[in-house]
Amino acid sequence: MIRIFKALVVLAVLVLIGVTIYAYLGDMQPERREVREPVELNVGQ
Repeated sequence: MIRIFKALVVLAVLVLIGVTIYAYLGDMQPERREVREPVELNVGQ
């Protein structure tokens, strides 16, 4: 029982370390692009 608990704790720590490394080193920049849409002002007046 204790072995399973220790294994789960170690696995959780490894997952946290992996997510932290990915957050700092991974490509998480948003994709930028220009958007042009016509806008109708004063509609319904």
